[in-house]
Amino acid sequence: MRHLLVTLRRRYCYHPKPLIQRAHYKPQNPQPPPAPPSPPKPPKKPAKFSLHGESWEDPYSWMSQLNDKVAMRHMDVYMEQEEKYIEAVMSDTERLQSKLQSEMASRFSFDLSTPPLRWGPWLYYRRAEEGKQYPVLCRRLASLNEEFISHKSPSAGFDFTSGQRIEQKLLDYNQEAERFGGYAYEELSEVSPDHRYLAYTMYDKDNDYFKLSVRDLNFGTLCSKPQADRVSNIAWAKNGQALLYVVTNHDKRPYRLYCSMVGSDEDDILLLEDPQENVYVNIRHTKDFQFVTVNTFSTTSSKIFLINAADPLSGMTLVWECETRVHCIVEHHQGFLYLFTDAAKEGQPVDNHYLLRSPVDPSPSLRKWENVFADDDELIVEDVDFSNSHLALIVRENRVFKLCSVSLPLPSGKGSFHLKELYPQFLPLPSNVTQISPGPNYDYLSSTMRFTISSPVMPDAVVDYDLSNGKWNIVQQQNLLHERTRVLYGSASSGSRGEKSPLSRVDEVNIANDNPWNDLVEYYGCDQYSVPSDGVVVPLTIVYSRHRRKEDQSPGLLHGHGAYGEILDKRWRNELKSLLDRGWVIAYADVRGGGGFGKKWHHDGQRSNKINSIRDYICCAKFLVDNKIVQENKLSGWGYSAGGLLVAAAINSCPDLFRAAVLKVPFLDPTNTLLYPILPLTPVDYEEFGYPGDVEDFQAMRAYSPYDNIQKGLEFGKQQNGLHWCVKTLFMIPNAQYCST
Repeated sequence: MRHLLVTLRRRYCYHPKPLIQRAHYKPQNPQPPPAPPSPPKPPKKPAKFSLHGESWEDPYSWMSQLNDKVAMRHMDVYMEQEEKYIEAVMSDTERLQSKLQSEMASRFSFDLSTPPLRWGPWLYYRRAEEGKQYPVLCRRLASLNEEFISHKSPSAGFDFTSGQRIEQKLLDYNQEAERFGGYAYEELSEVSPDHRYLAYTMYDKDNDYFKLSVRDLNFGTLCSKPQADRVSNIAWAKNGQALLYVVTNHDKRPYRLYCSMVGSDEDDILLLEDPQENVYVNIRHTKDFQFVTVNTFSTTSSKIFLINAADPLSGMTLVWECETRVHCIVEHHQGFLYLFTDAAKEGQPVDNHYLLRSPVDPSPSLRKWENVFADDDELIVEDVDFSNSHLALIVRENRVFKLCSVSLPLPSGKGSFHLKELYPQFLPLPSNVTQISPGPNYDYLSSTMRFTISSPVMPDAVVDYDLSNGKWNIVQQQNLLHERTRVLYGSASSGSRGEKSPLSRVDEVNIANDNPWNDLVEYYGCDQYSVPSDGVVVPLTIVYSRHRRKEDQSPGLLHGHGAYGEILDKRWRNELKSLLDRGWVIAYADVRGGGGFGKKWHHDGQRSNKINSIRDYICCAKFLVDNKIVQENKLSGWGYSAGGLLVAAAINSCPDLFRAAVLKVPFLDPTNTLLYPILPLTPVDYEEFGYPGDVEDFQAMRAYSPYDNIQKGLEFGKQQNGLHWCVKTLFMIPNAQYCST
């Protein structure tokens, strides 16, 4: 009605006597905003604990009593109260939430299929079934594939409708869900080298273990054996006639190795049983299927045994051991064993992985391992992958990742090499690559290998590289420049720029602009910084919109992990585009404890040194604010799992530094979790966060534990401006400025 009132005013503004007399009106005083809701308060049931002369009280330990039905009923009531509390706190953001959900949903990648993977005569892939919850594992003959490639724009790819007659369904996970109570989760899946059988493990949620099944792909039926429960590893032998598998005990420790002859009525044969409670067993086959390697490891030792895959019952041969737990993997190539490890050299610890080799034949007493590459501090080998004709190497120079290949076999009898002496062929990569992940690459006889290339300013690109000639082809990548266009296979190719190819219009536009990688560097920037922290320099990466970012006015989200030596995940995320386009800065702190910068970087953030990770994260947060990259009072923390511990501990130390936090399944109570584990823990977990039985580890744990160090009476960030966010922090004290959703 506002426009009618304006019209009346204009029409009668000079009339000596208004047609309508205005009533005397006294404006009302503005109503005060409603009081914020109070967080729910769960019941306190104090329990006392003591260790190493220190005593403490935990009023919420009852929450972890999963077998106490009364406690769990109280927990259910409390969580319902938390849900209502969150709804009340976030009620004024419902329109914003709806808008963000709509934006993010529009960018969701609806890939009908994984990119087909060539292995021998077959192309293997998983694809969606219309109207069904779970995918289907399929294969089709590569020789018949080209006939069913659609050249229609804008969705070039395999024509599933007309191509169904050459497709073979191997495993329908919707049917597996019916076998396992409506839920289908697969952990392992291995096709036999003769392409006859599929061995796989499905999670049995009623019994809380993984169950092994073998399917005959010729007939589509389940084999009567092997079938086993609590299976953690599988490996084919004897060209698919035998399957080796490892089972766990009731504490989920892999400890027994069996061999089963497929199709035989005889009982499976026990090859190895390790009764020691701290020893774990793991197996894998070499890529040429000539050997099965058996790894046994604990906190004090690592051993590798070799089984002849042609005769798996002939025994195991020890080929390597060391007196500590290290990463080690063995491959075989034309009579040589190759060992990729980070074990100490001649008793001296090393900071990075290196590659060794030794002839297969020598007896254990005569076996000698020699370095393949000469030490080079400037060029770090991060990972390797073998084919029959080439060795692929993922290397790093400072913060720059590269991908190269050298021809096999390597010269023998010449000692170690500098990489340049082998004339490596470096494969093309986009800018700002932060991770290169090898694909399955089952086809040992093929010179083509698949890798996933990740960058903070580019959707993940699944790329096939031909190591023999350097040609490459992107087989799957989302193109966000046209968010609603989906490309099944082939969004860019190194050999297609000058010719008509079966690409969508979107990809043709990108190629014309000489942007075959579909990256977003024109719109989003990616900068690297070095942040000083306690005598070290912490790498900090920031991502921002080139058009929306404003100096000292941008809100920021700082991501950190810093555990298990894992490389911080800095991949492009579609959901973050909504923040970037609103002027946010996304930052990634590679704190100590994480990976990508050597073993020492990892060890300096372990056990009693975990406090270093937290200090690094705080220094990065202050750097963002002090250098006006992020506006003061607009910085948020972001971490998941062990990263949740990092962020929450930083908030406890500097509550005024952070405005909000996003914590996904965070690890917030290390003291109680490691002292009284609900789920079985491995030596890796204790090596990472500390042994409660060790006094120094225990004291450090108590000092950094988020749950044990919430400062009462302090606010989580300054509340006078901006949104108040509540995040999922299970087992945090609910009424101490942390909220659960």
